[in-house]
Amino acid sequence: MSEENYSSYKTKILTFYRNNRRMPGYKEIMKLVGFKSKNAVYKLINKLVNDGVVEKDSLGRLTPMKIFGEVPLLGIVEAGIPTTTEEDTSDTMSIDEYMLGDKKGAVYLLEVKGDSMIDEGIREGDLVLAERNSEPKDGDIVIAEVDGGWTMKYFKKKGNNIYLKAANKNYSPIYPQYDLRVAAIVKGVIRKY
Repeated sequence: MSEENYSSYKTKILTFYRNNRRMPGYKEIMKLVGFKSKNAVYKLINKLVNDGVVEKDSLGRLTPMKIFGEVPLLGIVEAGIPTTTEEDTSDTMSIDEYMLGDKKGAVYLLEVKGDSMIDEGIREGDLVLAERNSEPKDGDIVIAEVDGGWTMKYFKKKGNNIYLKAANKNYSPIYPQYDLRVAAIVKGVIRKY
C-alpha cells in the first residue's frame, strides 16, 4: 500500500470516528476504504497500531490514540492584568498526552446533561474525561451509580457517611439508600465554542 493510499485510509477512518463518536468495525473499514478482504483490513489496522494512530483492546476493538496530534505550545496567556510576553515556538504538546497521560485505556468521555455541576464550570453539552480504577478522595468529582441511577457529583466523606454533592445550590446532597458505587473520577472537561 502506498503512503498516499495509507494517508487516505487513515483520514477516512478518523473522519468516521469524529462523525460517529466511535471507531468503525472491520466490515465498516472494508466498506470505507474499498477493500475486498478482511486480511487487507487486518494489515491496515496493524500499520495504524504500529504508527500509534489506534490501539486494540483485549477484545480487538479499536480506540483512537492521537486524534489531535502535536500542537504548538506558544507560552502563557494572562487571564488577569495584561502583560507583555514573548512567543516561544520551540515547544509542542500532544493534547492526548496532556489530557490522558499514560492512562489511555482507563479513560473515556461522557457528554454532560444537566446543570448540577455548573458552579464548578461544567456545563450541559461539555465532555468530561473520566478515569476508571481510581480510588476517590473527598472532594473529587466522580461518575457514580447511586441506588441504580448514574450521576456526576462531588464525592464527599464525613466520618463513615459517604454522599454525593452537587456544585449547584439548587440541588440537595444525595445520600444513598442502598448502594453507591464510584465508576470513575473526572479528570478534565472539554468545551467547544
